[in-house]
Amino acid sequence: VQLQASGGGLVQAGGSLRLSCAASRRTFSNYDMGWFRQAPGKEHEFVAAISWSGGSTSYADSVKGRFTISKTNAKNTVYLQMNSLKPEDTAVYYCAAGAGGGLLLHRSKEWSDYWGQGTQVTVSS
Repeated sequence: VQLQASGGGLVQAGGSLRLSCAASRRTFSNYDMGWFRQAPGKEHEFVAAISWSGGSTSYADSVKGRFTISKTNAKNTVYLQMNSLKPEDTAVYYCAAGAGGGLLLHRSKEWSDYWGQGTQVTVSS
C-alpha cells in the first residue's frame, strides 16, 4: 500500500485546512488509518485515527473538538479536517495505515504498517 498525503499549506490562526491521504490499494478498506505530525525538533505525535469500518475514532487531546478524521473506502481516501488552527499545529503531517486494530488502540506509529510522505502545515499567528 502506498499512501499519498496532500492538502497542506500556509494558513492564518483560526483558519481551516483539509488534508487528504489516498491509498493505492483496495485493501485500504481493511486498515485502520491515522494521522501523525512532527514539529521541528520534536518527536512524531499522534493526531487522530479511524477504524477500518469508520465506526470508531480517536483524537489527541490537543486537537479534540477542532479536527475531524473521516474516510471513504470508495475512494480509498482518509481525510483530516482541521478547524480553528493554532500556531502550535504547525508541523509536517503524515498519514499511516495499520492492520489489526493496534493503530487505533495504541495511537502509536509503532503500530503502523504503512507510512506516507508528509505534507507541511504552517499556521501563522
